Amino acid sequence: MHMFSDFIAENVGKGSMIRAMFEAGAALKKEHGEDAVCDFSLGNPDLPPPEIIGSTLREIAARTGEPFSMGYMPNAGYPKIRDELAQYVSREQGVNLEAGDVILTCGAAGGLNVLLRTIANPGDEVLAPAPCFVEYGNYAANHGASFRTVPTKAETFALDIEAFAAAINAKTRAIILNSPNNPTGQVYSREELVALCALLAEKSARFGRPIFLIADEPYRFLTYDGVEVPSLLPLYPYAVVATSFSKSLSLPGERIGYLALSPLLEDRALFMDGLTLSNRILGFVNAPVLGQRLLSGALGFSVDLNVYKRRRDLMAQILSDAGYEFLMPKGAFYFFPKAPGGDDLAFTEKLRKYLVLAVPGSGFAGPGHFRLAYCVEEKVIARAVEAFKKAR
Repeated sequence: MHMFSDFIAENVGKGSMIRAMFEAGAALKKEHGEDAVCDFSLGNPDLPPPEIIGSTLREIAARTGEPFSMGYMPNAGYPKIRDELAQYVSREQGVNLEAGDVILTCGAAGGLNVLLRTIANPGDEVLAPAPCFVEYGNYAANHGASFRTVPTKAETFALDIEAFAAAINAKTRAIILNSPNNPTGQVYSREELVALCALLAEKSARFGRPIFLIADEPYRFLTYDGVEVPSLLPLYPYAVVATSFSKSLSLPGERIGYLALSPLLEDRALFMDGLTLSNRILGFVNAPVLGQRLLSGALGFSVDLNVYKRRRDLMAQILSDAGYEFLMPKGAFYFFPKAPGGDDLAFTEKLRKYLVLAVPGSGFAGPGHFRLAYCVEEKVIARAVEAFKKAR
């Protein structure tokens, strides 16, 4: 007898390369000791949350005796907190948003699923530039849509507008952009985004329905050397930001994020009604109470970005000295070097023999590369010097 749906039966054994390396790391640490293994596999921020999180939690705890302090609220989130969030996003994105233009979600992943449930029909297609985050295909499949990657320009990972023009068809319903990008650390330029928005406007008119442009931005806060992350919201009416505070506040386990609509979108109130319905019927119901209340106290705060910059610079020096080819990350906390020999699966296995854990680029639709997450202590990065040299 079959316990699983066809989709789960097909995929349950595959798992994620990231998680597989994480589990391999746990086994290696058990065998060799925590201090012997250099684990760069998982993008799990190690920095503690800002102090404001602790003080806000204490304030929340002091109010738990009040009626409904941990109860249901409107499915889109507390009205007061939506208003505070709208003001924050307006400043960040350079637009004028109101409370009704944002909805609180169970992280960026929950937000992406809510959005895709709202806009996608079975048979629709979702595109993303490659390399890209590993779960996008699963999110599309959750709602009967297919997923396809579009190549970026060789060497730079810049958007290839001509490749998008060739890839978009009558079934295309959305494009997901992740900038700063996981796994490459690159940031798409304003010129690239303006060109893509113009293309989508033309294609939407041709096919008679809007193609949504989804900005997945959990790393927006983390850029280096003065690099700008251009906002899509003032560029295109069907742009939607989907993001979270998992990285900026080091709260990945709290699952708090939001969707924000472009002020250029007509019938925003009706579209928000659709998002709110999806949030409820998918079983999220509402974003976590604790997460919402934490945001109310912590909007505008962040972990110390200088820590990540020091780690980036140290990792860059080590990789450069060892002879690896890579682009310097403009944002996020990942390196995506070329795999010596070109076989990323074989090379990451070789690294593992030297007790260094990395993720093959094939898991991100970026074969021939490997990903290193440097959200680890500097001593871990420094400890990997000899291993990187020997594996090379």
